[in-house]
Amino acid sequence: MRNALLIAIREFLDNTKTRGFWFGILLVPLLWLLASQVPILLARKGTPTRHFALIDATAGQQLFDVVLNHLNTAESRRELFHFREWAAPRLKSGQVLPMADKATESWSRLQEDLGPHMKVDAGRFVPPAPRNRPVALPEELTWRGDLVEFEGRLRDWMREERLYKPVGVDEEVPLFAVAILQEGASSNAAPILRFWSVNQADTQLQDRIVEALSRNFRSREYSRLGMDPSAIARVEGAQAQLMSFNPRKAEGEEQVGMTDLLKQWAPSAFVYLLWIAVFSISQMLLNSLIEERSNRILEVLLSSVTPLELMAGKLVGVAAVGAVMTLAWIGSLVLMTFWTLHTAGAAALAPDSVANRLPMELITLLGDSWMLPAFGLYFLLGYLFYAAVILALGSTCNNLKEAQNFTGVIALLMMVPLVSIAFIPKDPNGPVATVLSWIPPYTPFVMMNRVAANPPLRDVIGTLVLLVLSDVAVLWACSRIFRAAVLRTGQPASLLQLFRWILGRP
Repeated sequence: MRNALLIAIREFLDNTKTRGFWFGILLVPLLWLLASQVPILLARKGTPTRHFALIDATAGQQLFDVVLNHLNTAESRRELFHFREWAAPRLKSGQVLPMADKATESWSRLQEDLGPHMKVDAGRFVPPAPRNRPVALPEELTWRGDLVEFEGRLRDWMREERLYKPVGVDEEVPLFAVAILQEGASSNAAPILRFWSVNQADTQLQDRIVEALSRNFRSREYSRLGMDPSAIARVEGAQAQLMSFNPRKAEGEEQVGMTDLLKQWAPSAFVYLLWIAVFSISQMLLNSLIEERSNRILEVLLSSVTPLELMAGKLVGVAAVGAVMTLAWIGSLVLMTFWTLHTAGAAALAPDSVANRLPMELITLLGDSWMLPAFGLYFLLGYLFYAAVILALGSTCNNLKEAQNFTGVIALLMMVPLVSIAFIPKDPNGPVATVLSWIPPYTPFVMMNRVAANPPLRDVIGTLVLLVLSDVAVLWACSRIFRAAVLRTGQPASLLQLFRWILGRP
């Protein structure tokens, strides 16, 4: 026992000193940070201003102002959002932003109102560059009223992706799109938008123009039919109030809140962490074994300890490394959640918003549920299962190239929980989830995903007993393989030879 403990300590210290250990600790939170912030950054900084021309080819030419006013309103709301985000961290202590009134509020007026409540060094807000900017057509594309002739010139001009300098723009820019507004096929038909653009991936501009035309058409039709458009808009804007209740909650507390939604989907995040932890730690164990085997360090160790003590020490030492790494991941993710929300001023933007309540709801979820204990239990049992198999198979290999033949198969087996991770929370006690729960290699991941859905007690206890017995059986079988193969050289053992070693035959 003492020898196994000494080997475990040595294994733990050796792995925590490596660059791979610290890289592993930083990798998951870094990926989470990039996944959450890069799309926002690209949406704000990575998308240039789209310059477009608007042509009203209708008889009365009344749609031009309708579309332009709608786009200007959308741009004003975007500027207001950026201002509120900018102003929130610059308010004096104890001050919060008032609730937004998007119908009448502008960022310039709000900045004047907030002047006395801002910090001395707050500065002045600089609005972002507009997302879409209407410009006049170049001289070569002057509209002459002939649609066919105009679109012929337009096609050739835009196909070449030429640059020009519109009025009011300080540099040459490409023409992103040309929107031609046409009347419908009949007097009672909706207008037509002919949208020319070489970029068909960014559909925001055409969606907004279609929305403006559709709203205007519906309003005119309501008026033509003798209906009040404002009254209809008010009625259509009304929505039923949703109140969700969970009959499994205590009497008087049945209403579903954010904590319940987090509880429903948080296990999926833990499954990802569990998968990454088990796989990466098992790989760390394999690399350590192959390195010691190729450097003939194993022979030195086995001169002082038994193969079983060596195997036990390695399992315990690397398990401790995995526990430290996983705790670091969970802690860093919680801290990053607080940081990303509060640096963005989410609490001040909306005192009762989802973003403001999320950190405390997350802490409440982790503190009041048995999610963390379940994660620790399934991490340990899942790690022992896969680590023992990888350790036994690795003991039969002379180098990493040979070991990859085995680890590739194990990696494919471990992909099943990832494939089902999004489906199981939707039907946590259904036949697929139940069957997968009783397959020992998948039990830790599937049961972790079902933990928030109150699975039947027979499933919880039964799968746990099955997993423990499976771990015992796997450890026993793998210890026999490890003892027989650890000092063996030559070609990797065949499957038949592995079975012979498990049965105790040479």
